[in-house]
Amino acid sequence: MRILENYIYSGCVRKSVSERSSRIVYVALTANLLIVVAKLVAAAFTGSSAMFAEALHSLVDSGNGALLLFGQHRSKREPDESHPFGYGKELYFWALIVSILVFAVGGGISAYEGVLHIRHPRPLQHLGWNYALLAVAFCFEGASLWVALRELRRVRGVRSFWAAIRISKDPAVFAVVFEDSAALLGVLIAFGGLYVGHRWRMPVMDGLASLLIGLLLGTVAVLLARETKALLVGEGASPEVLRSIRQMAQSEKAVERAGYPFTMYFGPTSALLAMKLQFYPQLNAVEIEASIDRIEANIRSRYPEICHIFLEAERMRVVTQAEYRPSSELGYVPTGLMEENTVTDLDQ
Repeated sequence: MRILENYIYSGCVRKSVSERSSRIVYVALTANLLIVVAKLVAAAFTGSSAMFAEALHSLVDSGNGALLLFGQHRSKREPDESHPFGYGKELYFWALIVSILVFAVGGGISAYEGVLHIRHPRPLQHLGWNYALLAVAFCFEGASLWVALRELRRVRGVRSFWAAIRISKDPAVFAVVFEDSAALLGVLIAFGGLYVGHRWRMPVMDGLASLLIGLLLGTVAVLLARETKALLVGEGASPEVLRSIRQMAQSEKAVERAGYPFTMYFGPTSALLAMKLQFYPQLNAVEIEASIDRIEANIRSRYPEICHIFLEAERMRVVTQAEYRPSSELGYVPTGLMEENTVTDLDQ
């Protein structure tokens, strides 16, 4: 049980997902369930292919929300001997399943339904139902997206939208952002297909709108799978965080040089850090240990998600000028501090 004792002592946040991200998923799930009922009623009354595709879209989103909640629940399990770093990555697995469902079920069925109605178009009826319920769906989806974007704004700062998505480690947040954005666009596409089809007596436009919704869902699924895959295979901290960590270690008076900080996320709020530190040779073991404790405390105070910290201490040795190799923006790093295959450029 030594591993678990060290885990508890490290002060690691046990929850792998924040309460905010859970609330985002609950809001999205509630909105989607209400929208599913409304869209299915409208599709039954009007026979609209685009409306049926949108109902499938919202139904898939509802199932995805349930899977994300299940993944969040599973990721909160306590660490054990077989998973000493916890089960945070299980959330990444279920987010990948969500992307597959969006592509196969949502996109596939919507595209298939659209092709059927393009080949065999049917006249549209009771369009007032469609327009009214599309407006209601747009309001619900917009409210859900606003909640998700507000959470994303916490990590965005001055970054662009796509940069914030890339650095986000919580798939529950960016999955809802992707899905709700696609839902809003899908509502607009469905509205356009219905209006054009009715205005110019071209019912085939309803099927074309359904096909476009299917393609939209496929695109969103690919984006979601790409972001989730990076987390699942072991994504680390951003270059700016790595630079900051190294500078914090380098600023410690006892440290002569700090090595490259290796990081990996095990969940949205659980990351590992491993780094070599080279100390001055005149320091004793007590002074080195005190210095390491200060570095760990500083890192955890600024980046509380980094809860597993492994610092390897080495005494300083004389290094010749020939042993130095450049590292962009970080000065010169002696080769003696790194393994030969270590990448020292944090921008690569």
